[in-house]
Amino acid sequence: MSISDNLKRVREGIASACAAAGRDESEVTLIAVSKTFPPEAVNEAVAAGVLDVGENYVQEFVQKREHIDPRARLHFIGHLQSNKAKFVVGKVELIQSVDRLSLARELSRLAQREGVRQRVLLEVNAGGEASKSGASFEQADELAHEIALLPGLELAGLMSIPPHADSPAQTVPYFERLYHLFLDMQQKKIDNTNICVLSMGMSGDYREAIACGSTMVRIGTAIFGPRSYHK
Repeated sequence: MSISDNLKRVREGIASACAAAGRDESEVTLIAVSKTFPPEAVNEAVAAGVLDVGENYVQEFVQKREHIDPRARLHFIGHLQSNKAKFVVGKVELIQSVDRLSLARELSRLAQREGVRQRVLLEVNAGGEASKSGASFEQADELAHEIALLPGLELAGLMSIPPHADSPAQTVPYFERLYHLFLDMQQKKIDNTNICVLSMGMSGDYREAIACGSTMVRIGTAIFGPRSYHK
């Protein structure tokens, strides 16, 4: 199937999940995750109506950026090393993977240097997995307050990837806990934040994420097809 056909199916799935949860589909932003796919594939998705595009790797982002349809709103969603942050700050709508204070401080320094206000998401390691980045649930509140103090940044919400599961239903407890953390941060009304984004849910579990309150789903394989990682 074409990217356009795949996108239609994904949008139908989002609409169905929203209807089942009693939500309006306008509450959920679709991010097309294009890692390993060329700009031509990204532009096909943009032409079919996707305006938010996520990239995982800095080098790939730099190589592709100038060739992507300028209508696209770019997001950086992968692990970000502090020494590569300069290639991303001021060039994306959201940096979704702020997982430590040292990175936030470097983003703040760069944002001030570039004269921009960079929106970021705090990445939460929902399963406490050693193999994944992200703050623990216990660390998240303190880290959110520390990020909020940094000039040049606006903390807009949370991002997370739950542990791999054999069934999408097994991700629900993680999504529910993330949603409660999201609501708690909203209610605290931390200065210099605008907590409005909960980025959770991917190709295999976005329906469950939407049912649990996700406002942003990151879909790659279901739009672009299986990835090839050979260089």
